[in-house]
Amino acid sequence: MKQVEVVAAIIYDGEGRVFATQRGYGEWKDYWEFPGGKVEAGESREEALRREIREELATEVAVEGLVETVEWDYPAFHLTMHCYRCHVVSGRLELREHEAARWLAAEELGDVEWLPADRALVGRLGNVLMR
Repeated sequence: MKQVEVVAAIIYDGEGRVFATQRGYGEWKDYWEFPGGKVEAGESREEALRREIREELATEVAVEGLVETVEWDYPAFHLTMHCYRCHVVSGRLELREHEAARWLAAEELGDVEWLPADRALVGRLGNVLMR
């Protein structure tokens, strides 16, 4: 089975909410996810995450630390997703690739249809946001 390794940003704000984006393309169009993407050769995971957020959202983030690594089997590939707690340093989270975005409080995390790998993490996010 094909192996895919990605990084994802759990971007939070001062009100305890996290930033979620809605995919605008591909097989999983309209599902929600934490923004991020693939690690390129020669990049650290943290560098890749900062680059991906710059490219996708025209925003600079500070990567605070690894929250969890999610392993998930999709029909066509195995995903390893390294999820990092982040906050905005500069920029306005401008959507360049996604069709929508929302800031979600802990009680709103179930209001959107998450990608399966992201859904695996969502139930545990309350503890992350309270740190």
